[in-house]
Amino acid sequence: MNHRRKRIQENTVACLGLAALAILGSLAVPSASAQTKSFHDAPPAAATAKNPFAGKADAAQAGANIYAKKCVLCHGDKGQGVGNIPALAKGATQAASDGAIFWFITKGSVENGMPAWASLPADSRWQIVTFLKTLPTGKAPAAVKTSADAVAAPAPSAAGGPAPTAPFTDFRFEQPGTVRKITVADLPQPYATKSAGNGPKVVPRPADAWPKTLAGFTVQQYATGLKNPRLITTAPNGDIFLVEAQAGEIKVFRGISADGKPQQMETFATGFSTPYGVAFFPPGPNPQWMYVGNETSVVRLPYQNGDLKARGAQEKIVDLPGPDGHWTRDLIFTPDGKKLIVAVGSGSNVDDPDTHPDEKNRADILEFNPDGSGLRVYAYGIRNAGGGIAFDPKTGELWCSVNERDGLGDNLVPDYITHVEDGGFYGWPWWYMGGHQDPRLKGKHPELKDKVITPDVLLQPHNASLQFAFYTGNQFPAEYRGDIFASEHGSWNKAARAGYEVIRVPLHQTGKATGEYEDFVTGFVLDNGQVWGRPVGMTVASDGSLLVTDDASNSIWRIVYTGN
Repeated sequence: MNHRRKRIQENTVACLGLAALAILGSLAVPSASAQTKSFHDAPPAAATAKNPFAGKADAAQAGANIYAKKCVLCHGDKGQGVGNIPALAKGATQAASDGAIFWFITKGSVENGMPAWASLPADSRWQIVTFLKTLPTGKAPAAVKTSADAVAAPAPSAAGGPAPTAPFTDFRFEQPGTVRKITVADLPQPYATKSAGNGPKVVPRPADAWPKTLAGFTVQQYATGLKNPRLITTAPNGDIFLVEAQAGEIKVFRGISADGKPQQMETFATGFSTPYGVAFFPPGPNPQWMYVGNETSVVRLPYQNGDLKARGAQEKIVDLPGPDGHWTRDLIFTPDGKKLIVAVGSGSNVDDPDTHPDEKNRADILEFNPDGSGLRVYAYGIRNAGGGIAFDPKTGELWCSVNERDGLGDNLVPDYITHVEDGGFYGWPWWYMGGHQDPRLKGKHPELKDKVITPDVLLQPHNASLQFAFYTGNQFPAEYRGDIFASEHGSWNKAARAGYEVIRVPLHQTGKATGEYEDFVTGFVLDNGQVWGRPVGMTVASDGSLLVTDDASNSIWRIVYTGN
């Protein structure tokens, strides 16, 4: 079935300001000439149009100023991308011709929630293109700050805005201990609200800001000063391995001091290509290899318990689909060590894979032999589980954490956490949450309607759920053992900011979810809607504390149980 695994050539993420540019960063092409042909079907005359400001420093400065006002919330101050929104400083945007970029900024993609920016003067659009082309040089002009720019505008969800309608929520109402449950019956119709572009404005953590959690628990700052900390995992011997994706590095931490800090930290290995997932092989107490999920490959390094430095070079095991689009590639071995499971997110939001065959083996969970042979699709129709997969140590079931699609309104489609069935179909892109068809693909694949598996736990739409861990420690009270703790990186496609928290999914010591989840650690968003923290990674330390990475404050938080 070709519709099971395809990659489309555009990313349909909407964003404040120049939202259409998010798509530009998701197209992988080898050269500008090849790009022109397939760049959103840009007509030849448009693709070959000359930029009247090409190479002009004053135009690039003007473009930088427009970018700072319209685009920076979603794309980052240096075009590095924010969350799942791709970078503009590399990849397809840089391969595209100036004319193709200008044409697409003008046209947009309205059906996917992308505004057309024809309303901007043509000179402004060309100036933005000129600025974008300076990004790879590292000499892009800085935006000129005005007094108006210096005053932070409150987010739409800041104090004074209307309260959300239950069971939906936003950051103002996220409080540790609040239990939530979203059901399919609660879902609104598509387009009940407009699709928002509300990317986070990340600011330094104020001196009086600190994560909040339940009484009886304490949050400590385990490490800080990191470089884009993402996935974190505990090795069989108790060492903590951290992936710094943008730097292409993996760090290792050993021990926990009396004040909650690592006793030792080393750079284990460098030279990875946008790494994310880490797994030890064979499973059990004496691994011989560390496997790493790069954006477009799985590699392995020789490893033995206690290694603080890699004892050998990387060896490529298998190529993965990509690049661009969703880039995180979490991976894990089956408990018996016979198979390697790799989650690969889609290259798009919701464009029809039937007409975009390059989506092959994306929006899937893939299975390999440990040597990279024997590829098969384990489960499909999962838009992006690359942020987190894990086996329940109690039941042996595979679970995943999923970023669902955007563009259907504030409260569609819920992100989710669910067990994964071998051969299971979870809907993307034609269906969602059971037999609900995406209106943008109306009439497509009716034969799949009754095959869609409804996830176990529906989360707030656009929460960006990432890594999770089953609690296997003995420090927390007994009622927590076996429960799921998950990082919610935070919304951008929602008018009222949501996510930016750690949640708990109770499994009731049965391995089964009832659909409920609980706010567990909150406080990463300020009253004015600005964001200082974004949880990403999650692992249980050997002493039973919970470690959470945060790629906004570039730190690792430690949650400790201290008593009643």
